[in-house]
Amino acid sequence: MTGVRENMIAGAARLLAQRGLQATSFSTVLAETHAPRGSIYHHFPGGKDELVTAAIEATLQHALNLIDQDMGSSAVQVTQSFLGAWRALLTYAHFDAGCALVAVTVAAETDALRQRTAEAFRAWQGKLGRALEAGGLSEADARSTATLLLAASEGAVVICRAEQDIGPFEVVAAQLVDHVRALTAAGAGADADAEA
Repeated sequence: MTGVRENMIAGAARLLAQRGLQATSFSTVLAETHAPRGSIYHHFPGGKDELVTAAIEATLQHALNLIDQDMGSSAVQVTQSFLGAWRALLTYAHFDAGCALVAVTVAAETDALRQRTAEAFRAWQGKLGRALEAGGLSEADARSTATLLLAASEGAVVICRAEQDIGPFEVVAAQLVDHVRALTAAGAGADADAEA
């Protein structure tokens, strides 16, 4: 059973993804989650930054859990699954939600929040890179491709939300999958040459 604190964190993460940091206040989180007003400072005595930090952690954990499910799959499958999660977010939310980490990054008023999102992005990129490497890419290719996947997807999501259309995402997704396929084929060719 989800507790009041966990429910408030999940509500804050949703609000960040939908409306941004400025619109994610204790009042809007209470309205979103129907939590009692007294729970604010009971569960988050450090104030809004503490709640937002917890929402960042929850968002990151969700992203890492999705990658864990694909660990051991081919690099192309990891890529397709990563992109599929973004596609699902955009279509399920009717282009009304993006990334909570981006929302905090662009509007953070404290260095501590900005630093926390930087750490979250590094952890996300690192896990994605490890999954791509386990899926057949070289360490260097996996690391750079993880950065490319994150940056390109985040940008495509912003454009799709503005245009209320999945088209830009699909263009980017196709290019990313082609890129990973090419890296996989190049790696396989290099392995064959080494064995010859």
